[in-house]
Amino acid sequence: MEKNRITISGNAARASGPGSSKSLFIYGLLVCITLCAYWGVWNHHFINYDDYEYVVENISVREGLSTDSVLWAFTSTSRSNWHPLTWLSHMVDVEFFGLDPGMHHLTNLLFHIINTLLLFTVLKRMSGAVWQSGFVAALFAVHPLHVESVAWVAERKDILSTFFWILTLYGYAVYAEKESLLRYLGTLLLFFLGLMAKPMVVTLPFVLMLLDYWPLRRYRFVTENTRKGEREKSAGINLLLEKVPFLLLSAGSCLMTIYAQQTGGALANIQTYPFVGRLANALVSYILYLYKTLLPINLAIAYPYPETISLTNATICSIILALISTIAVKTYKTHPYFIVGWLWFAGTLVPVIGIVQVGTQGLADRYTYIPLIGIFIIFAWGGTALATKWRLKNVYIGTIVVSLIGILLLASRIQVNYWKDSITLFKHSLDVTAENFVAQNNLGLAYKEKGMPDKAIVHYRKAIQINPDFETAYLNLGVLFSEQGDIKKAAENYARSLEIKPGNITALTNVGNLFLRQRKLQEAAHYYTEALRINSDYAPAYNGLGAVMASSGNYEKAIPFFQKALQADPKDKAAKTNLEKTLTALDQTG
Repeated sequence: MEKNRITISGNAARASGPGSSKSLFIYGLLVCITLCAYWGVWNHHFINYDDYEYVVENISVREGLSTDSVLWAFTSTSRSNWHPLTWLSHMVDVEFFGLDPGMHHLTNLLFHIINTLLLFTVLKRMSGAVWQSGFVAALFAVHPLHVESVAWVAERKDILSTFFWILTLYGYAVYAEKESLLRYLGTLLLFFLGLMAKPMVVTLPFVLMLLDYWPLRRYRFVTENTRKGEREKSAGINLLLEKVPFLLLSAGSCLMTIYAQQTGGALANIQTYPFVGRLANALVSYILYLYKTLLPINLAIAYPYPETISLTNATICSIILALISTIAVKTYKTHPYFIVGWLWFAGTLVPVIGIVQVGTQGLADRYTYIPLIGIFIIFAWGGTALATKWRLKNVYIGTIVVSLIGILLLASRIQVNYWKDSITLFKHSLDVTAENFVAQNNLGLAYKEKGMPDKAIVHYRKAIQINPDFETAYLNLGVLFSEQGDIKKAAENYARSLEIKPGNITALTNVGNLFLRQRKLQEAAHYYTEALRINSDYAPAYNGLGAVMASSGNYEKAIPFFQKALQADPKDKAAKTNLEKTLTALDQTG
């Protein structure tokens, strides 16, 4: 009796080496089109959305590489993530370039270029198909959906984790050609480094399983006598057993990420985002990502989470996804690249599709940096199949490819220009989205930084009008009114911010500052102490307590608080000035 069974075989035939003239031409072309798409990004500024928290105002990052900062990178869950290599990469930039935003942007671009070249190298090595691999890499290089990951300094974690993702694929391809423990451990190490750059890499073990099927062809269906079926079944299981250490690392990264996000308050609660709504948003988001892949227009840094999604829309999206999945399954033998590309796309989006909701966004362009490789694979190999079927001449194929890459390149150039500064970026976001309270707030913050408080107030209030529970806008209004000397309005907005988020240490400290200005020292001390109860390393609260002691004439007790503030933030100018004045006052009274 005969039956189908799985056997393991080597990968597809190797393509011409990396030094061949054809490959060198493609390498050079990929560098050129990437530079053209992102030309001028090194003249951009930091954005007032995460860039300050990651670099500009981050105490540990600002001091560059030091024993303390490196230790902090490996132990911190700041920004609701454990990604020490990302922190280290920012520290290296600061060590060499200071806070020059252009150089930080240039580092992002260099990594994107390297990722593009590595992607071409890996696909070519795995599949043996030079032109298809080059086309995938070209789409990866210039697609507008990838602009956010490259032009945003805070998204260094995207391009850095992808760097290790693709290196892991390369190591796996080398291991598949000739299995050895050293090659296996090297691949596992690269995967671990990727997890330390961004936890989205957790899906990589599943992609390795896909690549085992195609293009590596490490298992395939053949006919064998039943008596040998047991042995060959165990051989197929070996492919799964290979992935167990990878899966264990993924599981550990998932647990660490959940802990970090819970600690940082980034995980949305089920009351605010019910599970049924999350599922509906996930279905719609998959289709929106496909739509934006085909028609990358009206791209924004923040897409508001939809208040409601109709049952009709969710049903239509689920039907479309089911149809695509059915086609992929039915063609897995004749067109294996289709099911591999589709599952790559669908699977790698799972951590960020919103079932576990983090933040307030409905979807984000940056989440497509790795997943779109799967769609590009379908385009490249599927396009080749269609061209062969329709017997298109090479000149027609070349014209189509060049035109498509050219259009995407120009679209990316336009999108890159929106990222030159915060005002331009958030004005554009408001132009292409509706009810975007995040963009309204950050545009207000940008106007405040430019010395235009009246415009800032308008946008803060628009943000609150859209989302009355957006505590950040109340906090920013409070800061602005406080700077203008309107203590009453500042207090009202701080109170509303704390009502929404009682543990906001910035709001608590700012309320303390208001009481200090009114010389209500006991009330001020209460708020500073509460802020330090939540975060014992918060320099402004220590500075505030020192100011309370100094204001009451207790200079000796004030000094340790100023010193703790400087210990927490050595560049705290207010604490440094207060310490100097207090020491002088103590000398004069002594």
